[in-house]
Formats: sequence, C-alpha cells, structure tokens
Amino acid sequence: MALDNSKKLFDLSKEMMPGGVNSPVRAFSAVGGMPPFIKRAKGAYIYDVDGNEYVDYVGSWGPMILGHAHSHVLDAVENAIGDGLSFGAPTEKEIILAEMIIKRVPGCDMVRLVNSGTEAAMSVIRLARGITGKNKIIKFAGCYHGHADSFLIEAGSGALTFGQPNSPGVTNGTAKDTLIAEFNSIESVEDLLKNHGSEVAGVIIEPVNGNAGCILPKDDFLKQLRILCNMHGCLLIFDEVMTGFRISRGGAAEYFSVIPDLYAFGKIIGGGMPIGAYGGKKDLMKEMAPVGPIYQAGTLSGNPIAVSAGIATLELLNNEVYERLDSLGKYFEDELQKI
Repeated sequence: MALDNSKKLFDLSKEMMPGGVNSPVRAFSAVGGMPPFIKRAKGAYIYDVDGNEYVDYVGSWGPMILGHAHSHVLDAVENAIGDGLSFGAPTEKEIILAEMIIKRVPGCDMVRLVNSGTEAAMSVIRLARGITGKNKIIKFAGCYHGHADSFLIEAGSGALTFGQPNSPGVTNGTAKDTLIAEFNSIESVEDLLKNHGSEVAGVIIEPVNGNAGCILPKDDFLKQLRILCNMHGCLLIFDEVMTGFRISRGGAAEYFSVIPDLYAFGKIIGGGMPIGAYGGKKDLMKEMAPVGPIYQAGTLSGNPIAVSAGIATLELLNNEVYERLDSLGKYFEDELQKI
C-alpha cells in the first residue's frame, strides 16, 4: 500500500506541529508505521491522500455513530452555515439540543454546553468542588477524562498513595488533590473514603473503562459506588463522553440503572463537530454562573454549527439503531473470536 503523499505531508507537518499532529495518538508512535493523511470519508470508509480505502473501525474516536458524511447531518450543517458561523449570543438550537439530552439521560435536569469532552470534565470537577467546598477528587486508574491537570495523574505504590503527575507541567500540588482508585475494586474506593472522605468533593468514573481496553463494570460496582458517595457526602460523576448515547439511548446511567449527580458528555452530541457538555441535577447545576457563584464561560460554547450537527445525529438515534449496533457489535466480536 503506497503512502507517498501521506509521507510528504507528514514530513512537512513535523516542521510546523509537535510530532506533526494536533493530537498525540494520530502520530502512530505507539503502534508503529506512519499515519495516513485522510482526504475524505463516507459511511464506513475513509480514503487517504494516496487513494487508499480503509474500513473505519474508529469513527473519529466515537462521534461518527451514524457513519461518515451522513446526508441528514450534512444537510443540517449546510443549512446552518448559511445563517452564520458564530454569534456569541444564545440561539434556539442550543435549547433544542439541551432538551434532547435531558429527555434521554436519567437524572440530567439541566446542561451547560462547552467545546470538548476535556472542557466538560474540567468544568464538572470545578462544579463539584464548588458545591461541596472540598478539594480532592477520586478517579480510577486507566480511566481517561481529557487532558486537564487534575486528570493527568497515575497511581502511586498503593491504593492510599497520593497520585503523581505523569505529564510535565502538572504540579505536585494539583496531583495531591487527585486520589487513584482501582476500577472494579469497591474496596479501593472504601479505603480512600475512609481516610480522606471529609476532603473528597467527587468521584469521577467512565462507567465503562473505555481507555484501558473496554472493561465493563462488575455486577453492582456502580451501584456500590453510588451508595458510598451518598454515605460520604461526595458527588458521583459519570464521564459519558464515550458511553453517552452509544451504549444505549440514555447512556450508561440508563443501561446500568445507576444515576449519578453530575455528567460529562461529548463526541456524539456534536455529530463530528467540536462540542462537549456537562449536566446533572437542577439544584447542582444552578450553582453555575450566572445563577450561582461558580464560574465557567466559553466564546464558542453552543456553537450553532456544532449544535446543528448534534441535533441531526440525535434525531436518528432511535431504539432500532441501537438494536442494529448491538447486532453488528456481537457479529464482529464473534467473528474475531473465531480467529
């Protein structure tokens, strides 16, 4: 397979961008080889600048649940572009997308739109800290919540060890406010809360540990987590940037019948455009400015083009789509197991 044009572009890009990319995983350094530079995509296929065709199992890392260049989404984007790209003022479409999220996700009464999953996770942690007046959070080894400082922490030598930063630029002070638990080990959470419960603002988790190999929660793990958070007066936060609107119509909270206090969303709600959101119970969300004292803002938040793509995507995600996704996923898994 020839990649001559991709190689030329990659060599050129490395002169202008760190590693030649704008997100590290695109550089292929962890898997070897060289990244193909993509020219276009349609349905289940992507095409590079050398004319090679690929079956795409990545889907832009999650957002393209309907496949690439879906006509319904493209039409919505094209129609929206004609009205302008950004206003810095409210639009009706923001309300429509917010209502679609709220109607689907149990226990999500109010949302705030942002521009990425990282921004959503960062903001929801600030909200948890502001509400509780506590500084520490608990996250789980292997769970990824974006690149905000509080989340770029790895476990120390044991479950009770304060985290250490695993990226230069993250201060030791920030790292000491992040405690690391083991996914699917309720005992590790119990130990942390026993020793630091009065300092813990919230527990944030990917309900399915997607960034460490798609690890499902064990039976009742999420329910036990909900109970522990109630006992210790800390907030349970589901990072549903990946599971949201993918594992089911109402995300992981619906699928596992566990309702957190707060959520982070992203990916699918933008249909391929940059977007994020956080939400939760109304009394908690009303602590955000301008109603409450906890500040967060964004010039492009609720961007009309991104919101239009998200609305069009969610409009098509009915129960039949999820049944088909489950069927295709099972078929793919079964066939892989055979080989």
